[in-house]
Amino acid sequence: MSRNATRRAVAIRHVAFEDLGTLAGVLDARGFATQYLEAGRDDFAEAGDPDLLVVLGGPIGAYEDDSYPFVAEEARLIAKRLAARRPTLGICLGAQLMARALGARVYPSGIKEIGWGRLDLTPAGRASPLAPLGEPASRVLHWHGDTFDLPDVANLLASTGACVNQAFAIGGFALALQFHIEVETANLARWFVGHAVEIAAAKSAPLATLRADTARYGPALERTGAACLDGWLEAQGL
Repeated sequence: MSRNATRRAVAIRHVAFEDLGTLAGVLDARGFATQYLEAGRDDFAEAGDPDLLVVLGGPIGAYEDDSYPFVAEEARLIAKRLAARRPTLGICLGAQLMARALGARVYPSGIKEIGWGRLDLTPAGRASPLAPLGEPASRVLHWHGDTFDLPDVANLLASTGACVNQAFAIGGFALALQFHIEVETANLARWFVGHAVEIAAAKSAPLATLRADTARYGPALERTGAACLDGWLEAQGL
């Protein structure tokens, strides 16, 4: 935590190893005091009204209210925050929950998009802080089986061949990323253990390939991803 923290960030975490990653350092450098809320354990009311809310990823569906009752409460928290136009960042499941909070449908895509790949940025994406992710050599980590319809109020920023709606923005205050921009190379060893069953089932993403691609693309994403997130915060005056 920054010794000179002047702002507060709350991150909702669904599994321990899917954390803020490189974003933690960006927030620290910008003077944020950061608090995690553990989904399914902590009371979301503890979030209050932070300067920034980050909703992280996890291996559940944004529509699985019966199995995970906290999901509906989480969507209501996000909806309230977006209605107030408060800075909000969603990553993977977090992006899907943002889409749900805005009234869009979230559903299984029929494809497990797992592994390192390129993004196709829209004109809006190329004009956004995500612009460096559109460079030919740039890769991000994809890890999802669900997708969502684009909310009516959102601007599409990025797509892939397997998933049209990869990122969207609402004004300057909300950013939803279906892919992972925040991952740290060393920490992905924990993902490979925690998601072992999913990796085995997704035959298109063998563990050996994930390890090799992580070593190849991970260090660059640490730098580029942090810079993109830093640029997004800068654009909001945070």
